[in-house]
Amino acid sequence: MKIAMISLYLPGGSKIGSGYQAHYMANALSKRGHDVTMFSPCEKPDEAEYEHVLVNPGKRFRTFGFALQLRKYGLDQFDIVHAHGDDYWLWGKKYSPHIRTMHGSCFAEALHVPGLKERLRMAMLGVSELIATVAADATACVSSDTLKYYPGLERVIPNGVDLSLFSPGEKEPTPTILFVGTYHNRKRGRLLAEVFAEKILPQVPEAKLWMVCSDAPEMPGVEVLGRLSTKELTDRFRRAWVFCLPSTYEGFGVPYIEAMASGTAVVTTPNPGANEVLGKGAHGVVTSDAELGQELIKVLIDPDWRKTLQAKGLERAKDFDWDRVAQSYEDLYQQVADRRQINLPRMIADNTP
Repeated sequence: MKIAMISLYLPGGSKIGSGYQAHYMANALSKRGHDVTMFSPCEKPDEAEYEHVLVNPGKRFRTFGFALQLRKYGLDQFDIVHAHGDDYWLWGKKYSPHIRTMHGSCFAEALHVPGLKERLRMAMLGVSELIATVAADATACVSSDTLKYYPGLERVIPNGVDLSLFSPGEKEPTPTILFVGTYHNRKRGRLLAEVFAEKILPQVPEAKLWMVCSDAPEMPGVEVLGRLSTKELTDRFRRAWVFCLPSTYEGFGVPYIEAMASGTAVVTTPNPGANEVLGKGAHGVVTSDAELGQELIKVLIDPDWRKTLQAKGLERAKDFDWDRVAQSYEDLYQQVADRRQINLPRMIADNTP
């Protein structure tokens, strides 16, 4: 099956999580025998197993420029058009079956970002997302929380994780906490750094905090890693003792499942993505800001508790295996094609390993 995939973001060109998911999904579908072409303004990632078309979005208003440029490409030559964003200008044209994945809600993000200008920008993008649900033949949301922002939608297909890439391995010899996100704003790396300095180091002086971000200051016991390659990132997930992302909002929270798949315990504060992925604490620790330090200390000093969390996480990660997620999308492709009375050139079942 020929699949056109659309994503403004891709690994290497951005740290945005939806770009990584678009990349991993394109790879997963390629491995299952599909002919996938990615349309993006980001360069083709080194690990890509799909074809790539570089789209020039212009120098200003890149998001809207990219969406407009997509109308110039012959997307009707594909059996399926699968967008991860910015497909709202595709309505009104006779395209192949058109699928949209919602990785969160810009309306929800508008409630958590600082500054009036940024909130207005997110609200405008939220309107474009609503338009996209009308333009697409079918829309899948990555979580139940995301679903509630889009009236009339009912389908949830979660994000995925590559269990061959994110897998357990040897841990660091010293207690280590991993953070992946931004120091400021909703990811709240600053909160974790302050908790680490004020509460954790006094009780666990040998502890280390790895921060995969570029905007954190140097602090005792903290290693600021900047942007990592996929290989470097999976290595850090594997070696860390505990992963912590105390975000105020995650539409899904992919790093949580990457940590669990890596055999790393997860401790976080409540947000919609964490609550859903971690089962409100059934598969990891979801705690308040006030208790975050003590919960992290408990995982670092209690090996039995840490192993319990690791086992729970590994079992939960199986629910997000890319083969299961890809199969769900293949089923959706077939449903949309049947509804439009289109015969797909290759049977979905033929691509199932």
